[in-house]
Amino acid sequence: MAEGAAEASGENGGGGDNGAGTLARGVAPIKSRYLTTKEQFHEFLEARGQEKSSQITKAGNPGGHDPAGPEAKRIRLEDGDGQTEEAAEYREQPQAQKRARGQNKGRPHLKPNHYDKNRLCPSLVQESAAKCLFGDRCRFLHDVGLYLETKPADLGPCCVLFETYGRCPYGVTCRFAGAHLGPEGQNLVQKEVVPAPPIRNSLDKALQQQLRKRKIHFERAEQALHQLGKGHQPDSTRPATVPEVMGAEGMPGQDNCDAQQAPREPGAGTLPSIPEQTCGPLTDEDIVRLRPCEKRRLDIGGKLYLAPLTTCGNLPFRRICKRFGADVTCGEMAVCTNLLQGQTSEWALLKRHACEDIFGVQLEGAFPDTMTKCAELLNRTVEVDFVDINVGCPIDLVYRKGGGCALMNRSAKFQQIVRCMNQVLDVPLTVKIRTGVQERVNLAHQLLPKLRDWGAALVTLHGRSREQRYTKLADWQYIEQCVTAASPMPLFGNGDILSYEDTNRALQTGVAGVMIARGALLKPWLFTEIKEQRHWDISSSERLDILRDFTHYGLEHWGSDTQGVEKTRRFLLEWLSFLCRYVPVGLLERLPQRINERPPYYLGRDYLETLMASQKAADWIHISEMLLGPVPPNFVFLPKHKANAYK
Repeated sequence: MAEGAAEASGENGGGGDNGAGTLARGVAPIKSRYLTTKEQFHEFLEARGQEKSSQITKAGNPGGHDPAGPEAKRIRLEDGDGQTEEAAEYREQPQAQKRARGQNKGRPHLKPNHYDKNRLCPSLVQESAAKCLFGDRCRFLHDVGLYLETKPADLGPCCVLFETYGRCPYGVTCRFAGAHLGPEGQNLVQKEVVPAPPIRNSLDKALQQQLRKRKIHFERAEQALHQLGKGHQPDSTRPATVPEVMGAEGMPGQDNCDAQQAPREPGAGTLPSIPEQTCGPLTDEDIVRLRPCEKRRLDIGGKLYLAPLTTCGNLPFRRICKRFGADVTCGEMAVCTNLLQGQTSEWALLKRHACEDIFGVQLEGAFPDTMTKCAELLNRTVEVDFVDINVGCPIDLVYRKGGGCALMNRSAKFQQIVRCMNQVLDVPLTVKIRTGVQERVNLAHQLLPKLRDWGAALVTLHGRSREQRYTKLADWQYIEQCVTAASPMPLFGNGDILSYEDTNRALQTGVAGVMIARGALLKPWLFTEIKEQRHWDISSSERLDILRDFTHYGLEHWGSDTQGVEKTRRFLLEWLSFLCRYVPVGLLERLPQRINERPPYYLGRDYLETLMASQKAADWIHISEMLLGPVPPNFVFLPKHKANAYK
C-alpha cells in the first residue's frame, strides 16, 4: 500500500525545531547562511504576505488558536456525532502525550459537496434530459438564475476541459464557465479541437448494477476454488521459456498495442468484456486463448517503478511522474470486496491514463474466494498489464482482518490466493511484501521461493517490517540476500530511494529494479535525476509550474465544478504535506539529501522557495489559493498523517 499513506513520524530525528545552531542527528545539513529560527521563519512569511496570511489562518484554524506545535501533535478534534456542518473545534491535549504518528483519525471529514450546497439539477447541467429524472423528489435547484446568484465567482479565464476536449460537460456549474458560455448562457463547443484519448478502466453502469444485485457468475474463479475444495492446487506452472512482453516506451497519448487483452473463452460470457483492440497484425493469440503455461511474462527489469501510493498516488500525480520519466505505474490499493460490490470510489482507483504504457492495479484482500473472483472480474473488464497483491500494508484496519502484512503469517491462505488468482488471470501476477511482521523476525527469504513456485511473475520487497514502519532505514543488506532466494524470479527492491546515488547502490545488490515511493512524493523529478545521473537544482518557479500542471490534471480528472475544484485542492494539500520536506540542492552543505533527514528552518533563495518549505497547513492552503483561487468559507484542512504536519 503505499508508503505514501503509511508515513510515520520517527525517522531518525525530529528535525524541525532546530535553529541556526548546531544541527541534531537526522537533520538535513543546510548551509549556515540559509539557516534561521522558527520565529524568524514565520516572521519572514508574514511580512511578505501579512494580509493574506491572516485570512488563511482564519480559514485553516477556525478555532482562532495559533499553536506553537503542529496541529496534529497538539490538538484533537471534538466532532461529536460527526454530522455537524461546521468543522469541529480544537482543544488542548494534556502535556503528557505520545509522539505523533499514524493517521489523524479525528480530523474533520468535509466532503467536496459540502462547499456546494445550492447544486443545480443534473438534467439542466447536461442539457440532455427533457425533464428531471428525479421528478417531484428532486432536491436540486431548477432555477438557473437563482443558482447563478449564489454561485462563486469564476476562478480563471481558461477551462482545462474546454481546451482539452472541446466541450466542458459541467456547463454553467463550471468554475471557469466564462471560457465556454455563450451570450445566452449556452454551453459552447469547439468542433476543431481533437479530443484527448479517454481515460480507460471506467466503471460501466450496467456492470455496476449487476455487481450490486449479485448477478455476476464467476465460472473460472469457482472452478479454481472447487479444485481447492477437493484438496488439489490450481495449475499455476509457468516455465522459464515463455514469450516475453517488452514494456513499450510509447509516447503519451498513444495506446500500447502489447497491453491488449487476449480473447476470452465463450463460457464466461456473463461478464462484459473490454473492447477488442485491432492495432497490429492478427496472430494466433488474438483468436486462441493463452494456456496458463503460456502466460506472458512481465519484463520490466531495470525500469523505474512508481509505487502504488494510497491517497497521493492518484491519476494526476502519476501523470506528473510519467512526464518526469517513470516507466511503470500502479494504481492505488483497491479493496477487493469493495470492487465486487461495485463501489464507484473504489473503481475510480483503477482508472488508467493513455500515457501510462505499463500499468497495473493493486488488490488487497484476505480470502481466496473474494480475491479470485475480483481477479476474474478485472481480467474481463479492465485493461492492465499486471495485477499486484498487496502483502505489505501495515495499518491495523487491514492487518486485523487478515489482509496486507497478515498474509505473511497465513501461508496456507496466501498460497491459495496466489495460485487461484494466477489461474484466472491472463496477465502476470505480482506480489508486494515486507521483510516480515515483527521487527527482528524476517520472513521474506522463506516466502520468496514459495511465491516463485506458486506462480508469481515478480515480487517487490520493501526493506522494513510491519512493526518497524519508518522508524529505521530500509535493510538493503537483507534485500540482497533475498535476491538469491528469489532467483530466477525477478525481485524489485523498495525503500529510502531519494537520489540517483541511492538507486545506484540499490542496483548493486542485484535486484531487477527499484520501486520508488516517498522519494517520488518529495520530488517527482527524481526519475529524471536517476536517468540523467545528476542532481537537479530545480527552482521554485519550476516547482510551482509542476503544481499548476497537477491542478490542471486534477480538474481534468475530477471535474471543474466546485466539487471537482475542492477535490483537486484536497489532494494537492495532501501532496504538499510531503513536498515541504524537500530541500533545494543549492542550499545543501552535503549532497544528496537523505530521506530520513528532516529539514531545519531555513530561508530560501526567494519568497516562494521559503513558502514551499513551510510546515504549516495554513501556508499549504496559501499555495493552493495561488493555483485554485480562494478557499470556501469555513474551510479546514489537516493532513491525513500526523507525521506530515510537524513544525
